[in-house]
Amino acid sequence: MKVLGIDLGGTKVAMGIVDNDGNISKRKTIDTKTEEGFNAVVDRIVTAANALMKGEKIEMIGIGSPGSIDHEKGIVRFSPNFPGWINVPLGPDISSKTGIKVVVENDANAFAVGEKWFGVAKKYTNVLGITLGTGVGGGIICDDRVFRGSTGIGAELGHVVVEPNGYLCGCGNHGCLETIASATGISRLAREWKERYPNSSIKEFSAKEILDAAKQGDPLGMKVFERVTDALGIAIGAFVHIFNPQVIVIGGGVSRAGKFLLEGIEKKTQENVMKSFWGTYKIVLSELVDDAGIYGAASMCFEELKNDKTDTR
Repeated sequence: MKVLGIDLGGTKVAMGIVDNDGNISKRKTIDTKTEEGFNAVVDRIVTAANALMKGEKIEMIGIGSPGSIDHEKGIVRFSPNFPGWINVPLGPDISSKTGIKVVVENDANAFAVGEKWFGVAKKYTNVLGITLGTGVGGGIICDDRVFRGSTGIGAELGHVVVEPNGYLCGCGNHGCLETIASATGISRLAREWKERYPNSSIKEFSAKEILDAAKQGDPLGMKVFERVTDALGIAIGAFVHIFNPQVIVIGGGVSRAGKFLLEGIEKKTQENVMKSFWGTYKIVLSELVDDAGIYGAASMCFEELKNDKTDTR
């Protein structure tokens, strides 16, 4: 059985054909070009998808998209990083143009399910997934089921406020986790503090450069690192208290900082968690790396197909 998994990002769209054993046989990456508008993005995705699926028997297309997603209808209700995308019919439009059923899910929800199907969360029933990329996303699996809330748009963990009256977020609120722990937030923090640390080795202000500098003891890098892990520790501590997960999986581009970042998050989370929760969870890094988005989107298809087979109504 094969499906097409599409990871829709703010700058790139990655897609791949995935079988239920987790093999990716074909893949393609295109520019998103959100500035050209929703219809142009859809047309570009459809053209690339049709070329990739030529000669293949594809059961379903899965799309992981940032923002508040109406999973049942395949509609993107709102996406802070996609200007003008308000109540846009992403799933129905792509389905009508490809002739294949499409399932759309919040990209971080898809990430959590992908980890459950193909990644480090295989043996767990209560999973928390956090993606640290251009933004910060969250996905929750409770008792083997995706948590979406009453209207299907829950689990916006990146928009939990960790610094009241902090930076303005794309969502319109102030002090969200995303404003600090995303790649964008990390870069902004370093730029704001650069004049205080004239001897810092940081020049380009990418999240990777900043965290690599922190590993080497660079004072500006360490300053940013402490602020970022403080915010993550506060947020994840609260998530542990609310959801009591067995495992918390950290993914996204920022997670490439590896063990250094992981140890910082573990330490700050421990400081913010009640003793009764100590030892009830573990924090791990995703091992799916650059393919996490494709696997996540594909896993939503397999989840849907599994539920179709077990539905006795």
